[in-house]
Amino acid sequence: MLPSPTSLVCSSFCAAPQVKIGKISRPAKHFSVKHSNGVFSCVFQMVVKTFMDMDQDSEDEKQQYLPLALHLASEFFLRNPNKDVRLLVACCLADIFRIYAPEAPYTSHDKLKDIFLFITRQLKGLEDTKSPQFNRYFYLLENLAWVKSYNICFELEDCNEIFIQLFRTLFSVINNSHNQKVQMHMLDLMSSIIMEGDGVTQELLDSILINLIPAHKNLNKQAFDLAKVLLKRTVQTIEPCIANFFNQVLVLGKSSVSDLSEHVFDLIQELFAIDPHLLLSVMPQLEFKLKSNDGEERLAVVRLLAKLFGSKDSDLATQNRPLWQCFLGRFNDIHVPVRLESVKFASHCLMNHPDLAKDLTEYLKVRSHDPEEAIRHDVIVTIITAGKRDLSLVNDQLLGFVRERTLDKRWRVRKEAMMGLAQLYKKYCLHAEAGKDAAEKVSWIKDKLLHIYYQNSIDDKLLVEKIFAQYLVPHNLETEERMKCLYYLYASLDPNAVKALNEMWKCQNMLRKNLPDPGKAQDFVKKFNQVLGDDEKLRSQLELLISPTCSCKQADVCVREIARKLANPKQPTNPFLEMVKFLLERIAPVHIDSEAISALVKLMNKSIEGTADDEEEGVSPDTAIRAGLELLKVLSFTHPTSFHSAETYESLLQCLRMEDDKVAEAAIQIFRNTGHKIETDLPQIRSTLIPILHQKAKRGTPHQAKQAVHCIHAIFSNKEVQLAQIFEPLSRSLNADVPEQLITPLVSLGHISMLAPDQFASPMKSVVANFIVKDLLMNDRSTGEKNGKLWSPDEEVSPEVLAKVQAIKLLVRWLLGMKNNQSKSANSTLRLLSAMLVSEGDLTEQKRISKSDMSRLRLAAGSAIMKLAQEPCYHEIITPEQFQLCALVINDECYQVRQIFAQKLHKALVKLLLPLEYMAIFALCAKDPVKERRAHARQCLLKNISIRREYIKQNPMANEKLLSLLPEYVVPYMIHLLAHDPDFTKPQDVDQLRDVKECLWFMLEVLMTKNENNSHAFMKKMAENIKLTRDAQSPDEPKANEKLYTVCDVALCVINSKSALCNADSPKDPVLPTKFFTQPEKKAKQTKKKKGTFFILAVVCLYLSVDAWLFCLLYKLVLLLHSNSLGEYSSTVSDSTTVLQEAYF
Repeated sequence: MLPSPTSLVCSSFCAAPQVKIGKISRPAKHFSVKHSNGVFSCVFQMVVKTFMDMDQDSEDEKQQYLPLALHLASEFFLRNPNKDVRLLVACCLADIFRIYAPEAPYTSHDKLKDIFLFITRQLKGLEDTKSPQFNRYFYLLENLAWVKSYNICFELEDCNEIFIQLFRTLFSVINNSHNQKVQMHMLDLMSSIIMEGDGVTQELLDSILINLIPAHKNLNKQAFDLAKVLLKRTVQTIEPCIANFFNQVLVLGKSSVSDLSEHVFDLIQELFAIDPHLLLSVMPQLEFKLKSNDGEERLAVVRLLAKLFGSKDSDLATQNRPLWQCFLGRFNDIHVPVRLESVKFASHCLMNHPDLAKDLTEYLKVRSHDPEEAIRHDVIVTIITAGKRDLSLVNDQLLGFVRERTLDKRWRVRKEAMMGLAQLYKKYCLHAEAGKDAAEKVSWIKDKLLHIYYQNSIDDKLLVEKIFAQYLVPHNLETEERMKCLYYLYASLDPNAVKALNEMWKCQNMLRKNLPDPGKAQDFVKKFNQVLGDDEKLRSQLELLISPTCSCKQADVCVREIARKLANPKQPTNPFLEMVKFLLERIAPVHIDSEAISALVKLMNKSIEGTADDEEEGVSPDTAIRAGLELLKVLSFTHPTSFHSAETYESLLQCLRMEDDKVAEAAIQIFRNTGHKIETDLPQIRSTLIPILHQKAKRGTPHQAKQAVHCIHAIFSNKEVQLAQIFEPLSRSLNADVPEQLITPLVSLGHISMLAPDQFASPMKSVVANFIVKDLLMNDRSTGEKNGKLWSPDEEVSPEVLAKVQAIKLLVRWLLGMKNNQSKSANSTLRLLSAMLVSEGDLTEQKRISKSDMSRLRLAAGSAIMKLAQEPCYHEIITPEQFQLCALVINDECYQVRQIFAQKLHKALVKLLLPLEYMAIFALCAKDPVKERRAHARQCLLKNISIRREYIKQNPMANEKLLSLLPEYVVPYMIHLLAHDPDFTKPQDVDQLRDVKECLWFMLEVLMTKNENNSHAFMKKMAENIKLTRDAQSPDEPKANEKLYTVCDVALCVINSKSALCNADSPKDPVLPTKFFTQPEKKAKQTKKKKGTFFILAVVCLYLSVDAWLFCLLYKLVLLLHSNSLGEYSSTVSDSTTVLQEAYF
């Protein structure tokens, strides 16, 4: 039979002095010296085994081993230097607490404290899972957790010290080598302390929360996980303690209560992620902080709440609506960083909580107009980021905000908006990543992006070109795929987007043909020019790049090769290389080459045959064919050599035979632009094309006839023969009795006479005299409908009137072809056109023609005079009276006449085709009753003035032609035109003077926007100089001159009242047009200046809109001051006062 552990222990102690405690002896201090550690450890293991096997029901054993239990708590064991002994003692003590539970055998509070601190220190051994003793450490932890031994400490006054030490120990030792059982026992041990105690002190709470701080979290992820699970398990108990902590820090501002006070926002974020119930009482405190007067404090709270509201599984916005609404209010915060942070949050919120998009939309709308550029920029980033994640996350209203910002005043914002929209288009339209509904939702983007090409900024234009090449029609696609993309894109664009795209191609083509002049370019271009001069291989690559035969693949290789040669490895950021790459990318034909044109033609053929995917792409076959031909027509201007193949021309011939007039017209124009080598290289195409062109010139539509004649003239060497074969039969077959068959022949004859004047000018003269004027224009064969309408749609206009309109155009084309007035035909034509305007369109004055037809003829006559004025030899013979008749068309009673005439006028002026005097016509638009027309006229003026000023800056030679280019020189023409306005009959009439003032200001307001080169004084000087001259149109007619001087005085008053700089010295002496004004008369200078001074007083009254009766009285007084007779003055004033009083009252 084995001896008992007690006897063994006692026998091992026999050599030492002993102190009797009951039946068991206790060793003296020198025991460790006389007994080896090995023997002692072996004995202790037997003791541990005995306590492990003992249970609570063994009362006899409990009593028997009580002395040993008390002995093990002595200082000798608790402070033993041997860690294995300490571990065994701790295990024994843990078992003792288990066996003697619920009452511990130790009655001294100090002893209990020492024991539990000792046990806590031993738990540090859990850190090393590979230690041979780890199982005993695990047993110790398991025993403590199972028995909840630490709950005994609740009776101690300073139990918090023990608990803090325990929590810190457990959080410090846990690591990734521990299994789940270790973590569970730790949780059981700590949660029992939290849940069964009277509360959690701040220090103990800190020992848990410190593991949630990002710095600690990153150091020990297992400690963070342990704290997280602990908090979840004890949420009901620990929540009030957490609430008290945050209340102390956030509301009362007592940061000294805890070392974690500076980490409160990080803690709130982590606690919310663990369990939102931990913060039930904290959220109202955050609402209080959101309203803080400290901007930085509000910013910190906004950052925190942005994470809480925006986290994926958060339902805080729905659970706490007051806090959500208060948070949304920070979008309008006065502090810029707060607004910026709010906007950044919106992206995550939209992606994680689509249901909150409605709440965010209105606030993002306001911020999209924020005065801060960075905030407007981030609004775009927010919306685009969400949209790229999932288009359903952003509604149409949010996309609309991005659309608006494409016109932002700041380039950075515009660029972000444009690039963002381009990315959405490529993702959802080109790649169709979210189906047809998503593609339809963003289908407007392509139009909007191309519309931006109309902006004046070169940055906008260049970005549109880049977007087109990378996103709308990606240049890296295979040719067939790229052309299919372009084909259906072009078919689905709106008219304005089509015009913008066409303009973009024309600009790029112009740049290819005209590289920047090194003499005028910036330093980088000069440097590039020097490099090209030194490197022959580089120069040859550039020549290939801009050659008409360069393919897209060759262009890509050339650009990369040139960039490689210019790159400098020692200079990572090379502005020179960036500039060259930018220039090369603009001029490189990355989209269109012969292969691409062939692919486009094949696509169009499939549409014609009905085998294309037109319906799937969202366009009808007819629309696809028409758009495809329009696309080819535009490309025929910019890439004509790419069309030169039999296959392409065969397809175009097939289009010529189609019934669709528009398709045939576009096909003819493509032949006209690209067919210069057909006659020599493709004789079979030539022989097929000629009879078709003849047929179109004789019996096609007017537009087809025009294009057919021009096509013959452009591509055939024997054009005289070809045109004669058309001219002769048509000129002989003209019959005014069948007007519907006249229109196409008149168009063809007019263009033939314009293109080949040497051959056809003389034969045409007899046609004009005997048929056009005498038989067609001077006769009204049919009676128009007397319906009172001023305008009718094109399809309702009678064939006779359409023929007369074409007859007028024929006269103009004939004269433009001749370009001389030796036969005086131009004078006769101008008189005819003037008579038509005087008669309001009814040249015969038989009153058989309808009002709407008269409007058409007035428009044709006015447009014809304006067209002739574009030719210098005819501009010289247009009299002032004829010019005034032409100008009055812009005040026509018919809205459509005014609209179309203004458009034609603007188009010619903006191209610098018309003389400057015609810009004065826009001043009359001030009298237009329709607001939209006045606004359009003002925009036309702004555009024209801007173009002329820019032209003068860019062309030094233009200084020699300032009289015809400088916008300010329009003032004399305007004054003369207004003086001869038929509505201005009485210089003393207040209403008429007010109208004159409005017309003057309509023009002067635009001219006086800037005082460039002291232009205000220059315009004032012109008006003053006019008063020293006479009206060249009626030099001896007093009333005409009086009206002229009156308009001058009104103009002077307007200039004086609107500019404080007009009194400076004029930079140069203005030159007045002799066609409208006589030379100054020296003897009249002082008198007229004096009269002008008096008159300005009256005009000032007019301009300031003083009482009409007072104005009239003052005006009469000023006039009478010019008289030398006091009697005349008295009687006139008496009579005038009586009349004016009656008129006024």
